[in-house]
Amino acid sequence: MPAFIDALPPQVQERVVCSISAAVKYEVPANIVLAVAEKEAGKPDQWVRNSNGTHDIGPMQFNTSYLGDLARYGITANDVAAAGCYSFDLAAWRLRMHIRNDTGDLWTKAANYHSRTPRHNQAYRADLIRRAVKWADWLDARFVTHDMMKPGAAPSTPAVTPAVEAQPTAAAAAPAGTRSRARWNTAGYVPRKLVNGQ
Repeated sequence: MPAFIDALPPQVQERVVCSISAAVKYEVPANIVLAVAEKEAGKPDQWVRNSNGTHDIGPMQFNTSYLGDLARYGITANDVAAAGCYSFDLAAWRLRMHIRNDTGDLWTKAANYHSRTPRHNQAYRADLIRRAVKWADWLDARFVTHDMMKPGAAPSTPAVTPAVEAQPTAAAAAPAGTRSRARWNTAGYVPRKLVNGQ
């Protein structure tokens, strides 16, 4: 396992590894999956009741309203609530469906993970962008990434030296308004996709 993963707090290691793996598997921008995982911040076997009678369950706070469609594949609430990467895979699959099928810009589509209700979507969207920018910086510093919206764009080169790489928690936990906000214009920001083999 890369040194920068070992340097993350134990409760964050699984979230990062599972989010990146799920993003690659379902071809969803890794920084968006990481941002949703951080925002949801669920725990295994956690059930949170919503005002509409549904529950958000597990590490990715997957809403039970989606389980009806998944039941035909034998997927249960207990599967989604369990520890491990399975809930991250389901969340990335769901994000992929929103990004491909919903209307609106990328951020609105990704925020549909939380809610399609405009006022709830807008608040989630704003926080999702902030977190995704932070995670894009973190990914760009450690992996070869690719601007998904520019065909033929040259892959980025990791910017972290081995000495800095051992201290990723500062970049991963940078508060909003630090180096990311000055460096990125989120209105035109395009999420990064990890290059295969990295």
